[in-house]
Amino acid sequence: MNPSPVELLGALLFGLALVHTFSTKFFERLAHSRPAHAGLWHFLAEVEVVFGFWALVLVLGIFVLQGKQAATHYVDGRNFTEPLFVFAIMVAAASKPVIQLATASTTSLVRLLPLPAATAHTAVVLTLVPLLGSFITEPAAMTLAALLLRDGAMQSGLSERAKYILLGTLFVNVSIGGTLTPYAAPPVLMVASAWGWDLSHMLVHFGWKAALAVAINAAIAVWWCRRDLRQVTLAIEAREPLPPLPVLAVHLLFLAGIVVFAHHPAVFMGLFLFFLGFTHAYERYQSPLVLREGLLVAFFLAGLVVLGGQQQWWLEPLLMSMSADAVFFGATALTAVTDNAALTYLGSLVPGLSDGFKYALVAGAVTGGGLTVIANAPNPAGASILRERLQDGAIAAGGLFVGALPPTLVALLAFKLLGN
Repeated sequence: MNPSPVELLGALLFGLALVHTFSTKFFERLAHSRPAHAGLWHFLAEVEVVFGFWALVLVLGIFVLQGKQAATHYVDGRNFTEPLFVFAIMVAAASKPVIQLATASTTSLVRLLPLPAATAHTAVVLTLVPLLGSFITEPAAMTLAALLLRDGAMQSGLSERAKYILLGTLFVNVSIGGTLTPYAAPPVLMVASAWGWDLSHMLVHFGWKAALAVAINAAIAVWWCRRDLRQVTLAIEAREPLPPLPVLAVHLLFLAGIVVFAHHPAVFMGLFLFFLGFTHAYERYQSPLVLREGLLVAFFLAGLVVLGGQQQWWLEPLLMSMSADAVFFGATALTAVTDNAALTYLGSLVPGLSDGFKYALVAGAVTGGGLTVIANAPNPAGASILRERLQDGAIAAGGLFVGALPPTLVALLAFKLLGN
């Protein structure tokens, strides 16, 4: 390795961004203890701001080291399709009619389970919604599941320990639950075309194992939190009626259109703008759209794209130096401190990889996708929705890691022991 000054700067700033990401709860506490500068501390405590802030520092550093043309050329060379897509799908999936439909569907399933309402509701949200992510994409599934959890089990009466168990299980289940198809999970999407992985390949090699792990994880989480869930009063009868069928149908069509054209930002952003116009025209059936939350998540992911572009010089040789067995565990660990799609993308650039290495790389990447907020692209969306239910309104990195570790181990065993 012979990194350039810009690559060294990028690695340094990436490390600082990681430390900052894991320190947001510290800044939130400073905001309460030192009100004179509460605005600054609140700003630094926004996990969605972290990578965007340090990405700005990187661009300024390139400007100083190499000039304006090099800085703008670098930014123009980044692919921001994923941040734009996550923004559009998050806002559309969190619209009131879509949430009402998801709530009504979940309620119908809850009534079929011989369990207390809060327990049954949590089990359904942690099992079926992540698997639904294989069809509506993981960011949409994360948005729906997080909103259902926020307004369900995580309303009140739940201990912090139980909240982090549910949060960690949700993040892991969404990360592995999108592997039934080749287009829904970002780390799979990065390699599916290059490696010729179609629907049948994903179902045979990943899908059924992921579904099994998702079900086991949800069952363990619900059992572990059973005493806390008994303290939660969840009213499933008094729900607001669904909007008129044409309004609901148009929302679903916009949602489907954004998903279908997920790789074409000019198209799905055009559909999204039409969607905004429609929600304004039928405002009486809407609640405020999550535009601020969606923009913050997109900002986070865009910052990750900018900073991540300078990590290939050390990350690719590290991955390629591993055997197929080592890369499975290595990818799981590396995912915790990098975006899992970045790992698989680097693998897709290397010719001649064995089928075993390819499987191990992707399986490890999706397995570790719940350990941190930055491990999987949909995680910031879930974090932005659920953090208000946690102490100090911030997600503690240690709490999330501990909560996600058991379901991560279950996924690891499923993908490792059940063969490739």
